[in-house]
Amino acid sequence: MKLLGLVLIFLSLASFATALPHTFTTSGEHFLLDGKPFQVRCGEMHYSRVPREYWRDRLRKMKAMGLNTVATYMFWNIHEPERGTFHFSGNDDVAAFVKDAQKEGMYVLLRPGPYACAEWEWGGYPYWLSLLGVKVRSRDPEFLKACGEYLHAVGKQLAPYQITKGGPILMVQVENEYGSYGSDKEYLGFIRDTLKSSGFDCPLYTVDGPSDSMINGGTLPDVFAAINFGDNPEGAFQELAKYRTGQPLMCGEFYPGWFDQWGQQHNSSPPGDLKDFEWMMSHGVSFSLYMVHGGWTPGFMNGANVDGGNYHPQTNSYYDDTCIDDAGRPTAKFDAYKAIIQKYLPVGEELPELPAPNTAISIPPIEFTECATLMENLPTPVISNQPKSFETLGQPYGFVLYRHNIKSEYNSLELKNLQDRAIMLPQNVVLDRRLTQSVCNLDVKDGLLDILVENLGRVNYGSQIPTETKGISGGVFWGGKEVTGNWMNYGIPMSNLKGLKFTKKMKPGPAWYRGSFTLINTGDTFLDMRNWNHGLVWVNGHNLGRFWHIGPQQTVYVPGCWLKQGKNEIVVFELGEVANKSVVGVRDPIWETNAS
Repeated sequence: MKLLGLVLIFLSLASFATALPHTFTTSGEHFLLDGKPFQVRCGEMHYSRVPREYWRDRLRKMKAMGLNTVATYMFWNIHEPERGTFHFSGNDDVAAFVKDAQKEGMYVLLRPGPYACAEWEWGGYPYWLSLLGVKVRSRDPEFLKACGEYLHAVGKQLAPYQITKGGPILMVQVENEYGSYGSDKEYLGFIRDTLKSSGFDCPLYTVDGPSDSMINGGTLPDVFAAINFGDNPEGAFQELAKYRTGQPLMCGEFYPGWFDQWGQQHNSSPPGDLKDFEWMMSHGVSFSLYMVHGGWTPGFMNGANVDGGNYHPQTNSYYDDTCIDDAGRPTAKFDAYKAIIQKYLPVGEELPELPAPNTAISIPPIEFTECATLMENLPTPVISNQPKSFETLGQPYGFVLYRHNIKSEYNSLELKNLQDRAIMLPQNVVLDRRLTQSVCNLDVKDGLLDILVENLGRVNYGSQIPTETKGISGGVFWGGKEVTGNWMNYGIPMSNLKGLKFTKKMKPGPAWYRGSFTLINTGDTFLDMRNWNHGLVWVNGHNLGRFWHIGPQQTVYVPGCWLKQGKNEIVVFELGEVANKSVVGVRDPIWETNAS
C-alpha cells in the first residue's frame, strides 16, 4: 500500500509538472482562453482570512454559484513580517491556495500588491517599512528596493503556476487602485517591470474607480485596465472609454455587500433586483464580486479608514453580508446571483451541486477559573527620554504601557498624536482617536502615571497611509509642560501567551482570563461576548481578534477546524471590569451597535 501511495503521489506531481501551457489573451472586446471567448466570472476571497482547512470548501461553493475564477490579495506584512524573513507556509502558503483553486476547476486573478488596501492592517504594508524612513507608494529608492525584494519572492512562489505554464493564474494586478492615491506613472511602471522580472509573463492588469482622475492616474497604456463600481455599469464603462477602447470590459470589483467599522451600524442589505449585475452577464462583461466570501480578519490584522478627519477601525468580521457568510454558509445573495449566472451560462455548461453545509454548534456557558493581570506580567521596560512608538520598539501590533513618575497629583494630561486608544490606569480614563480625544484631567496617585495604548489598526486607504505610526509620537504634556526623561516603555505584543503567570484568584482588568470547555462534537460557532467590554479572544492558541461592546460585531467566529473533541482552552484579555465572566457559543453571529 505504501508503494502504491508513493506511485500515486509521483503521478500527481508529474501530471502537474508537465501540465500543458495555455494562452490567455485579448482580441478586441473579448478575452480568449486558448483562442476561445471567455467571460471571467470571478469572486474575491482572501486565503489569509480563511483557515486553510476550509479553502477548498469555499472554492467549491463559489464554483456551485457559477463562478469560474477566484481573485485574492496577497498581504506583504503576512509574507515578510520582518525585513528579509519570508513566510509562505501553513495558512500563508499562497502556492497551495492557487493549486487548490486549480484542483477545484477555478482560475485565479492574483493581486500581490505591494499595496492591497482590503481593510487590512496598513493596506498590507509591513510595519518595519516605517523604520526605514521611506515614503510608501512612491519612487523612494529604499521603498522600491524593499518592494522589489518582496515581489521577487512572490514570483519564486507563484510564477510557475501561471496559465502560460499550465497553472490557473490568468492575470496579475499591478499595484491596486493607484488612481485613488496618485498619478506617478514611473512608480506604476516600476511595479509593472518588477512583476515581469519576477517571472510573470501572463497578462497584467490595473483596477481603478470610475472617475477621470482615478482612471488617468492609475492606468498604464500597455497594461489592461479594469474598473471598479457598485452600480451603473454603463456609466462606469463610458468613463473608461474616454481612455481605453477596443479591449474587453471588466469590472475589477463589484460590491454585493460592504465592510463594518467599530461603533457604526452593521452593513446589511437585501439582494435587491441586481439589474446592474444582470446587465453585465447579459453583455458578456467580465467581473469580480468583491467580496463573494469575506471571511474573518485574524488577530490584529484589521485596518482602518479616515473619513472627514475621523478615524474608523474595522471589525474582524469582513463582508459578512455577502454571498457566503463568515462561517461559509450561502446566503440569499448567493441564490440571487446564482440565478442570474445560470440564466446566461454558455450552452452545455452545468453548475456542480452545492456542497453540504459545515456543522454549526452551540456551546453552553464557559466559566473562567484563572487570571493573569497585566501589571503582574509586564516585561522588562525600554527606557527613553520620550515615549517610544510601537515601531521604534520593534513591535508591530498589540499594546504598549508607558510609565512615568510625576510630581503633582492632579492636572491636565495631553497625549499628542495618540494612535490609537489610551487607558490611564488605574483611573480607567480613556482617550480615543476615534472620538478625536487627546486631553483629559487626571488625578494621579503616588506620582505614577500609567498609559496603556492599543493599536486599533493602521490606516489602509487614503492620504494618511504614509503617516501611520502607533503609540504616542507627539509627546506627553502634564499641565501644559512636556514630560521627558526616564519613560518606561513596556511592549505587550500578545504574540505569545505562554509566559503568563495565571493564578486562581480573580482580579479586575486589564487581565487575561483562562478557562476550558469540553466538546463531544466539533463545528463552527460564534462566541457571544456581550457580557464583556473590550479586548481579545484566543481559542486553542489561535488569536481570533477583538470584541468591543460598542459593536456592531458582538460575536467572535471560531472555525470548527480549530476546535477538538475533548478539552479546549479559551483565553480572554479584558481591558475593563466585568461582573459576569462567562461566554457561550451560538450558531449565528449577533449584530448590535451601542453607544461608544
